[in-house]
Amino acid sequence: MAMLSVEEQLAVIRRGVEQIVPEAELRQKLERSLRTGKPLRVKYGIDPTGIDVHLGHTVPLRKLRQFQELGHQAVLIIGNYTALVGDPSGRDQTRARLSVEQVERNARDYLEQVAKVIDIRRTEVTRNGDWFSRFTFLDVLNLAGKITVQRMLERDDFTKRFKAEPSVPIYLHECLYPLMQGYDSVEVRADVELGGSEQLFNLMMGRHLQSDAGQEPQVCITLPILRGLDGQRRMGKSLGNYVGIGEPANQQFGKIMSIPDDLMREWFELLTDRSPEEITRLVDPNQTHPRQAKELLAKDIVGFYHGQAAAEAAAEEFRRVFAQKQDPDQIPEVELAGNDPDIKQGRMWIARLLVKTGLAPSTSEGQRLVKGGGVTLGPERMKLTDPKAEVPISDGLLVRVGSRRIARIRIRS
Repeated sequence: MAMLSVEEQLAVIRRGVEQIVPEAELRQKLERSLRTGKPLRVKYGIDPTGIDVHLGHTVPLRKLRQFQELGHQAVLIIGNYTALVGDPSGRDQTRARLSVEQVERNARDYLEQVAKVIDIRRTEVTRNGDWFSRFTFLDVLNLAGKITVQRMLERDDFTKRFKAEPSVPIYLHECLYPLMQGYDSVEVRADVELGGSEQLFNLMMGRHLQSDAGQEPQVCITLPILRGLDGQRRMGKSLGNYVGIGEPANQQFGKIMSIPDDLMREWFELLTDRSPEEITRLVDPNQTHPRQAKELLAKDIVGFYHGQAAAEAAAEEFRRVFAQKQDPDQIPEVELAGNDPDIKQGRMWIARLLVKTGLAPSTSEGQRLVKGGGVTLGPERMKLTDPKAEVPISDGLLVRVGSRRIARIRIRS
């Protein structure tokens, strides 16, 4: 397939991005690529620190896929050594250290999930342990000599922690992280690197180290952080506001239909392939009813991961449940031991029950859901409003948050 013109490629690349630094260099690289027929090497690194990939993680992965579709070479770095350090970007405290075995298990699972977004067969996949495992202490000293402490402390996350004094420590190993990520770019000779908006310092380190190594520096492209289901905070599993790409179609569909209307433009731009003109029409309530637009958004996303037939079936199931206030045909079941220590005299604190059923990520969030009037029990949909309520636990008990998130309790003797 012939490559698109530079202007056409730039139009695709610019969509949904926050910054291109510097854009003039990207244009030059694209012009040369078109002239010589040599694709750009587009790098994206992921640290296998967990195993659940959600829609927030897919924003840079989708941009990587767009570069693939434009005819460029995707280079995926599995940061099995950077994961041992933990990226401090956007963090107000040190990340927990992982073992080598944990990281390797996570890496295998990550690749399976990432393959749902990018064409893994046409992707150059490498682990940065391939080079860092060969580093001597002298190599580490040479790398550490490429940046000053003053420059490192310019990072927002380090500055905040430094001002907090001893209560929020900055460990020396964390300062190696941006140098390691930057050195990855030297090893793979990246032309472009993708990352979240909080990653710009690390991406710019790649430019610095490439120039120092006599290479042409990469262009840095940052993408916005996807807001989660609540429309406020960044999507994250710990916040319970995420959609996992491995979740069943009905679960994905129901979650997407619950997002605030003002989140739709962001999700259409970052998670679908619809044109800017289409998106403008869909998010304009004078042209498209918000519920209809949201259903199209849900079908686009579910269809990408499960196929259009599954998306249509999920939409039909959602309409049936939503319109008729019926429970879904398939209700997830959660087993509780009869001797569970949280069951006292046959009852359990509702916030704890919501956590055990996976309907809330924490008891504080569970209490908030109860206060908001979104929690109901049993076939009669009894609404709870007291966040301190102790509810009777029985086999088959139905627990709901809203009209679409539901679990059935099974008591294991």
